[in-house]
Amino acid sequence: MSRLAVAIAAACAAFAASAADAPDTAQLDAIEVRADRLDAAALERAKTPGAVTIVDGESFHERQVNNTSDALRYVPGLWTDSAYGGDAVFLSSRGSNLDATDYDTNGIKLLQDGLPVTTADGNNHNRFLDPLAARQAVIARGANALTYGASNLGGAIDFLTPTARNSSTRQVFVNAGSFGHINGRATLGGVADDFDGLVTLDAKARDGYRDHSRQTRESLFANAGWQLGDDVEVRVFATHVNSDEELAGALTRAQAEADPNQANPSALTGNFQLNVTTNRFASKAMWDIDASSRLEVGLSYEDQSLYHPIVDKILVDFDGSGPNPPVEVFSLLKNTDQKNLGGMLRYNVRAGDHDLLAGLNLGDTREDGGNYRNDGGRRNGLTGIIDNDSDSAELFLLDRWTVAPDWTLVYGAQGVLAGRDVSTTDVASGNERNPAEDYSAINPRIGVLHGLGAGSELFASVSRLFEAPTTFEIEDDVRGNGDALDPMRGVVYEVGVRGASSAAIDTARWHWDVSVYYAQIDDEILSVDDPAAPGTSLSTNVDRTIHAGVEALVGGSIPIGTTGVHRIDPLVSATFNQFSFDNDALYADNDLPAAPDYVIRSELMYRHAGGFYIGPTLDLVGERYADFANSYRVDSYTLLGLRAGFSAERWDVYGELRNLLDEDYIATMSVRNRAFESDAILQPGAPRAVFVGLRYQF
Repeated sequence: MSRLAVAIAAACAAFAASAADAPDTAQLDAIEVRADRLDAAALERAKTPGAVTIVDGESFHERQVNNTSDALRYVPGLWTDSAYGGDAVFLSSRGSNLDATDYDTNGIKLLQDGLPVTTADGNNHNRFLDPLAARQAVIARGANALTYGASNLGGAIDFLTPTARNSSTRQVFVNAGSFGHINGRATLGGVADDFDGLVTLDAKARDGYRDHSRQTRESLFANAGWQLGDDVEVRVFATHVNSDEELAGALTRAQAEADPNQANPSALTGNFQLNVTTNRFASKAMWDIDASSRLEVGLSYEDQSLYHPIVDKILVDFDGSGPNPPVEVFSLLKNTDQKNLGGMLRYNVRAGDHDLLAGLNLGDTREDGGNYRNDGGRRNGLTGIIDNDSDSAELFLLDRWTVAPDWTLVYGAQGVLAGRDVSTTDVASGNERNPAEDYSAINPRIGVLHGLGAGSELFASVSRLFEAPTTFEIEDDVRGNGDALDPMRGVVYEVGVRGASSAAIDTARWHWDVSVYYAQIDDEILSVDDPAAPGTSLSTNVDRTIHAGVEALVGGSIPIGTTGVHRIDPLVSATFNQFSFDNDALYADNDLPAAPDYVIRSELMYRHAGGFYIGPTLDLVGERYADFANSYRVDSYTLLGLRAGFSAERWDVYGELRNLLDEDYIATMSVRNRAFESDAILQPGAPRAVFVGLRYQF
């Protein structure tokens, strides 16, 4: 029996076990949302025939959340980890980004308050958002992100900003722990009649658990709102982030086994870094036209400066033992400035049995700068001039039609127009490579929602996927002839069930969310590391691939006794993947690399009504391949942790012990066509660590 079949059986068994205790009536809830009522994001989720997870930002003050990977820990369908423990993370959703250009982290659209953070060409290379600056995160996987205008392989993540009207206006937070980690932030704001404002200052420093993985970051997050009567709200946002992060580089298997905390020697001599300064300004207006219609309009502008030494000098001694010294044939320091302009429009109207949502996303990205030779982290001569332009327009329309009691038909389509103009000029020769292409697609979607009673909802959908190449992928086209890559196209089928039980205080309560999907992809863009120039990669379209999986999230609250004072809260997030080539001429039906065949993250918390909680955490991560040839396997691993804390009216404190047994494991890896034991491709994970955090609201 295949892994996928076993996974489906396991997920269905888990659901059946939890649903058996459900009473006749219930209200659908979002995972980790503690509010008693459904908010706007949860209501939108309930109208989506597919997998959407909502994470409450309040939960980030009960455990150590150092980066986006930590924040998304319990979201099924995602494979994410940090190579060094810092802000730079690997992120894959439903098998996106599984190649050598994983540094562009494409395949998933990042938004802040519905406005784009991902560039117009679809890459997330320069930065991720700080999850501690979010009140809520909404993760719509795959085609379920159509309500955000996204149709790509991985979907979208929207981080919603706290305001003075929905969050604490005076608070301080500090956390500290192993590897020299310390993070402090202070928030101050208020409401005065129709006006409100909130400002957060943040500073973080860490030495890192590996050599040469130090990071410092200073940030400012601010927003202000103006209520124009009861129906219109205008809000403005400002963000400044200055992050300097050292990169330890990948290790060979022998190096990782001998000393997983060491840096690659070339990362030291090349002084690898990822330094980004970001300034972002945005504005959004929301108008409740009447009781059944709403209009949202927004604009954003973001400027990012990147300084990125990443490849050390590659020296070749052309005359062997002759008198001439070795000659540098390649090194790389990328120094660019990127300007991103984004816009969005959403119009929602309810008319009888129809709930219509129309939207428009606009994006424009301009990147200029250059590639330089790298001399120990210093620019040592310009080698290439970069002048890249990309734009995108995504128009979509959805109708959620209640055709009968407990039955909703969801149908619609997205239209995409995308442009790519990639210009790289070789300084030595004056030759310019200028692949350019316009892409377009119509992507329909149809689905159904059916209320099952007993608090459950069944959903099913069929959707078309479409994703144009990023500028990184076009620049690294294996052909190198000025032609542009083809876009990825596919069809995804999905079925699932979600729900929650509602029970008395002395009765067990459960929530569940299980999805099974199968996607057939044509022309998926994959890339392998170029052995002739390590650190660069070559992209190509692959005829056919399969992305399939099971995503399950099951949790509960089980009382001990009849008073409601003591309870046990289990939570399990399980993902089972089957990503593979489909009868490929070169790779046959080999597995795609980088993503493990299963990921299970869980916790079992004892909670006291007075605010105290304690319990173990468990990570089970399956095997992965590091190459398309499936010749290099990375072992599975198990991590045990423990966390505890106390929440009172004005303050929260937590402590977390990670990797309790100090296991050696591989967090992320680089991908090759065929990997060898001597290849430096492994990024070891963090050893045993302890962290504490304190928040005080005054």
